[in-house]
Amino acid sequence: MSELPISSPYRSKPAEPVSDDERDRLSRRLNAAFTDGALNQEEYQSRLDRLFAAQKLGELVPVVEGLPPLQTYDSPAIVDTGSGRPGELTEARSSNRIALIVVGAVIGVVALIAILLVLIIAV
Repeated sequence: MSELPISSPYRSKPAEPVSDDERDRLSRRLNAAFTDGALNQEEYQSRLDRLFAAQKLGELVPVVEGLPPLQTYDSPAIVDTGSGRPGELTEARSSNRIALIVVGAVIGVVALIAILLVLIIAV
């Protein structure tokens, strides 16, 4: 049983041909895994041989299984707000402004209803 998710193109589209771009991407992943020590020389060479012999995406399952996962996000930007020291939390915002807006809106609606009732009763 493959450890790859069903959403992986190697499992979801196993009959599709292997493109040159896919070979390039996988060879870079294999190179990185070998450089980082995740693959030994024998495993690295074996996977490269399979990569370049494969004709269909499904044949690449043994090549990608066990490789370190791809980073699927960018490193977050660090924004310096200039307040506080690193690791300190800022104070919570006051909810007074929101409360004032809600109370003002309720008073406005009540006043409008009162004016409309006065106009209806006067007619």
